[in-house]
Amino acid sequence: MKRVTTSTLLRMKQHGEPITMLTAYDAAFARILDHSGVEAILVGDSLGMVVQGRQDTLAVDLQQMIYHTQMVSRGAARPLIIADLPFLSYTSPRQALESAGALMREGGAQMVKLEGGEQILDSVEQLTRFGVPVCAHLGLTPQSVHKIGGYKVQGRSEAAAASILAQSHRLEQAGADLLVLECVPAQLAATVRAELTIPVIGIGAGRGCDGQVLVLHDILGITLGAPPSFSHNFLAGRDSIPAAVAAYVAAVRDGSFPTPEQSF
Repeated sequence: MKRVTTSTLLRMKQHGEPITMLTAYDAAFARILDHSGVEAILVGDSLGMVVQGRQDTLAVDLQQMIYHTQMVSRGAARPLIIADLPFLSYTSPRQALESAGALMREGGAQMVKLEGGEQILDSVEQLTRFGVPVCAHLGLTPQSVHKIGGYKVQGRSEAAAASILAQSHRLEQAGADLLVLECVPAQLAATVRAELTIPVIGIGAGRGCDGQVLVLHDILGITLGAPPSFSHNFLAGRDSIPAAVAAYVAAVRDGSFPTPEQSF
């Protein structure tokens, strides 16, 4: 099958076809995800928590992201491979370009993801100018966990929701090709999705998005600590990891995941 590209995801949004995405951090799991038919694999800095056992994502550095992206790129032939730019690796447009270049040249990433709104607009424009596909990330931004006071739902107030909506438009105008919304009210996510031309992927953002992403370890029930309320253990009642991943893909595509109970 043909490699998934940004054009593929845009066409899926336009046709109302749900986009499926999961995280992966090595070649073996990347191959399972590839065979399941997911459209995109996110090499997330969440590896700091689910692989390294840390309390947050902040200690993950660029070299570690390159290393894990290399492994994923060896295991997956079809999905679009998106890699996180880690904490403080994109504090200026020049640094963002250098970090993204390393992730793409050395790691094999085909898109990079940045957290934030107004503060990254110049970086998004710079990356776009030089041909780097960009996935933006709004709502709960884990790299800002200490600034926002923990892992909390964002955009609950009218003012906060209006800010997220406005920032999503500015990120699209700056050249972002994709937007992840994490832990925001379902109605806000549905509004963002309706107003943007680019695909909107939700994680804890309700079923009104163009697609869903979850951390692989969460859907397999092997999370260190309590799993997030917006996730689901798809391995429970099934006899293999490929079956669990296939069940996740099917649930996103038929609209049975996420449920209202897994939304805010």
